[in-house]
Amino acid sequence: MTAVAVAALTGLALLSPTPAGAAPPDRQRLFTEAAAKYGVPESVLLGVSYLESRWDANAGRPSTSAGFGPMHLTDAAALTTARQHHSTGTEDPRGDTARPAKTPAASPPPVAGPSLRTLERAAELTGASRESLRADPAANIMGGAALLADYQRQLGAPADGGPGDWYGAVARYSGAADAAAARSFADEVYSVIAEGAERVVDSGERVRLPAVPGVRPARRWLDRLGLRKPRPGQVDCPRSLSCEWIPAPYQDLGAGDYGNHDISDRPKNQKIEYIVIHDTETLYDPTLRLVQDPAYVSWHYTLRSQDGHIAQHVRTKDAAWHAGNWYVNAKSIGLEHEGFLAQGGAWYTEAMYRTSAKLVRHLAKEYGIPLDRAHILGHDNVPGTTPATVRGMHEDPGPYWDWAHYFDLLGAPLHRSGGPRGQSVVILPDYQRNQPYYYGCDAENPDAACPPHGSSSVWLHTEPRADAPLVADIGKHPTGESLYSVYDHSARASTGQRYALAGHEGEWTAIWYLGQKAWFHNPPANPVAVPSRGLVVTPKPGRATVPVYGRAYPEPEAYPAGVPVQELVPLQYTFPAGQRYTLGLTAYGEYYRAVTFDASRHVVVRGKLKYYQIQFGHRVMFVKADDVTVSFS
Repeated sequence: MTAVAVAALTGLALLSPTPAGAAPPDRQRLFTEAAAKYGVPESVLLGVSYLESRWDANAGRPSTSAGFGPMHLTDAAALTTARQHHSTGTEDPRGDTARPAKTPAASPPPVAGPSLRTLERAAELTGASRESLRADPAANIMGGAALLADYQRQLGAPADGGPGDWYGAVARYSGAADAAAARSFADEVYSVIAEGAERVVDSGERVRLPAVPGVRPARRWLDRLGLRKPRPGQVDCPRSLSCEWIPAPYQDLGAGDYGNHDISDRPKNQKIEYIVIHDTETLYDPTLRLVQDPAYVSWHYTLRSQDGHIAQHVRTKDAAWHAGNWYVNAKSIGLEHEGFLAQGGAWYTEAMYRTSAKLVRHLAKEYGIPLDRAHILGHDNVPGTTPATVRGMHEDPGPYWDWAHYFDLLGAPLHRSGGPRGQSVVILPDYQRNQPYYYGCDAENPDAACPPHGSSSVWLHTEPRADAPLVADIGKHPTGESLYSVYDHSARASTGQRYALAGHEGEWTAIWYLGQKAWFHNPPANPVAVPSRGLVVTPKPGRATVPVYGRAYPEPEAYPAGVPVQELVPLQYTFPAGQRYTLGLTAYGEYYRAVTFDASRHVVVRGKLKYYQIQFGHRVMFVKADDVTVSFS
C-alpha cells in the first residue's frame, strides 16, 4: 500500500521525507546568514517573515497574492486568473422563497503593481534566478533581506541603527498602497518582535525569534513612503487595524426586488449570536467589485491576504446576505478572507490571521459573543435550512484554515477541559503534523492527490479500522458515499468542534455524528482529540427519535397578522434514542421578516419555543428543548 493510500485510509500525517543522506535544512541559520550579509537586524527579518508566512516555505507554491517562500516574494508573472467557486447558495437570502444561485463571471487578475514585483527586484539585488527565489528557502530569505536593505537605503534611514529604525522599510515591505495598511502591518511585525515567537516550521525544524521587549519603532519613517490616506468612513474596527469603508449598496432594483443586504437595528432588535468565517474563492479586488454589485450578495468585512487590510461593506447593525441561511444571516456578522479552499499552498497569511482575530475579538466583546466553535463558525458549519438546501451549502474556509492557531490569536486557546472519564471530546490535532489525504486541489487534474499540507480536519469511518468506509451524510450524498475530496466535509470533524463520545477501541475513538457512530484514529502518542466537558442532549425517555432543524423559528401562534408563518421543516437526518450530542447554545424561536426595500415594514417575530443548538455533524443544527434531556458530560 502506498503512503498516499495509507494516509487516505487513516487520516494520519503524510510528511515529505528528507532524502537519504541529506541533512535537513537549517532555516534558523538561513535567517542569521541573510541578516548578516545585508545588514538587516535579524529580529526584523524574522518578524517580517513571520507575518508573511510564519517562516514556512509552502513547498514553493504561491500564496493568493502570488507570494513565494518564507519572505513572500511576489511574482506578477505567476499570478493567473482566479478560479471562482462562490455562489449565493440555493435559499433566498431573505429567507422566504427559492431563487437561483448566482455565480459571478471570472474576473481578470489585478494589474501588477509594486507589491507584485518584489521577486523580480530581489533577483536584481541578489543575482539569484527567479526559479530559485521561488523554490529555494535559502535564496528566498536572502532575497527578502536584500529587499529590506534596499528599502532602508531608499528611505535614507540608518542602516546601522537598531531594529526600531527599520520601521519604514518594514512598512514598505507590506506592499500596501495606503498608509494605514502599511502602518498596521509594520505595527504587527514589531508586536511580534517585542513578544517573540517560536514554532516548528514546515521543514520540521524549530525556528525562534527571541523577544525584544524594549524595541521602539521609529514611525516617523512611514511619512517618507508617500502612501495614500485610507477611507475610514463608518467602520466598526479597532483603531489599531487598517480598515476602510467600501459600502455594499442598499438599492431598489424594481419589481419588488432589492439588494444587497437588509437594514436592521442589531443588537437592539436582535442579538448577534455568530461570527461566520468565509474565504473569498477569488482575489481581493474582484471581491470588492462583487460586494458593490446591488444584484449580488453581501458580507460585512473583506480581509486582504498580503497585509491583513480590512474593508467593511455593511454596518454590523444590518443583516448581510452571506451564509445561505436566513436565520443565521439575521443573527451573524460575516467575514470574507482572501483565499481559496482547495489551494492549501495559496496560504492564508499570518498578517491576515492576526488582523482577523483582532477584529473578531473586538466584535465578540462589543456584542457579547462567546469565543468558541458554537458561535465562531466556518461557513461550512452553517446548516441547510430545509432538506432541499443541504446539498448546496458551502464548504469554506475548508480543511486548511488553522482553527487552533486562530483561537490562540483570539486569546481563547482550545485545550483539554475534562478528565479521562469525560463523555465528550474536542477535536484538536497538531495542525502541522496532521496532513490527511485529500484530492481535488488541482482543477486540471481533479482526481490527483492534494500536496501534503497541515489540516484542521480528521476523517471519520464507519468502523475502527483504516480501510473502513467513511461515514455517510444523506443530506450531501442521498444515494452515494462520502468522498475524500477537499470540498467534501461529509465525513470530517474539525478543530475546536466538541462531540459526544460513542466508544473506544484500541487507538480509535468513536463520536456520535449525523445519527451514527463515527470512528477516527486517535493514538495516545499523537492524539487528534482531547477530553472535554460540557452539556449534552439525548432524546427524552419514550422518544424513539427527535427531529433536527436548520433554523430556530418561532411556533406558528407567535406570528402576528400579516406575517406568513415560516414552516418548521425538519432536516433529513435522524437523532435516535441512545445517542448524545453536545449542546452549544440555547435559543428561542426568532424570525426577522425583511422582504421589502422599506425597512420600516420589517418585523422581528419572537416566540416561546425553546431550542438547543447541537454539534450534529460537521455543521451545527437545532433540536427543540421539549424533545430532549440535558445532562452534564
